[in-house]
Order: sequence, then C-alpha cells, then structure tokens
Amino acid sequence: MSLRPVLTTEDSRLRQRAHAVDRFTDDLQTLIDDMVETMRAAPGVGLAATQLGVRQRVIVVEYPPEGGDDEEKLPAKLYVVVNPEIARHSAETITSAEGCLSVPGYIGNVERHAAVTVKGLNRRGKPFQLKARGWTARIFQHEIDHLDGVLFIDRAERVWRPEASEEPAPLG
Repeated sequence: MSLRPVLTTEDSRLRQRAHAVDRFTDDLQTLIDDMVETMRAAPGVGLAATQLGVRQRVIVVEYPPEGGDDEEKLPAKLYVVVNPEIARHSAETITSAEGCLSVPGYIGNVERHAAVTVKGLNRRGKPFQLKARGWTARIFQHEIDHLDGVLFIDRAERVWRPEASEEPAPLG
C-alpha cells in the first residue's frame, strides 16, 4: 500500500467521467488499498478513484454509522464500492456544509438527498447494496459525484473559506 497524491481543482482530470470496472485484477485491489490509506492519511471520510487520477468507478467511504449517542461511539465502517450508483433516493433533501480533499481550504452549502440506496459491487465483485441516511448518505452522494466529474462547488449554494471552528470533515 502507498499514499497517492490527491488531485486538486487545477487538475482537469477531476472533471472527467470515470469508466465502469469490468475486471477485478490485482491492480484494482492495489488501487483500493492505496485509496483507503490515502483517505485515512488525508484525513477524509471518503475518496473516489478520480481524485487520484484514475478513471475507474471506485469509491471508498469510512464513517461511523448513524445512531450512536455521545456515550456510545460506534466504530467507523469501511465501504468499498465498485461501479456505485444511487438506485433510490428520498424526496426529502437537506442542505449542509461540505468540504473536499480536492478543494482544500473551502466549504460550501450543498443540498443533498436525506437518504439514498447505493448499489454496486464490493472489492471482490459481489453485488452490494446499502441504505444510508444523513451524513453517510451525503458522503456517498459526494463521492459518486466525483466519478461523474462533479465537485461539491458545482452544486453549492455558497462557497467560503471557513474559520477553524466551522470546518467539516473533508468528504473526499
């Protein structure tokens, strides 16, 4: 495993659509391992392959599940999704601040669906489906946007440089 540089907005590769993965090779497994290590080191809660300059539809997300109270911190769960897509989404939306490893130093208010069902394949090529709400749903939508060449600043109602006290965790 190795850390890879995360592309920033100056790099036009962030705006390119990723291609579907059709073969589960050793190179894909190395990419996934590198993505997880890079996301954790950043630190972020999600990362898309396109942020590393790889045009493959692969995301990783690691965030504690919703539902634990302050006394009971639930451990973060790692999701690896190949060829992810949003199969369903709620009509309800929520606007909240997002940051991004590819847009360092900025946050913006982005409207996202409150709940989504994500389907795709796991790292071994087996079908995968997940229902996510709240912040976890936001992370998946943010990372899938990256695979389509869309950055949060494209969807944001307002973008600004935050003070240290208001900076959300970078999504990816």
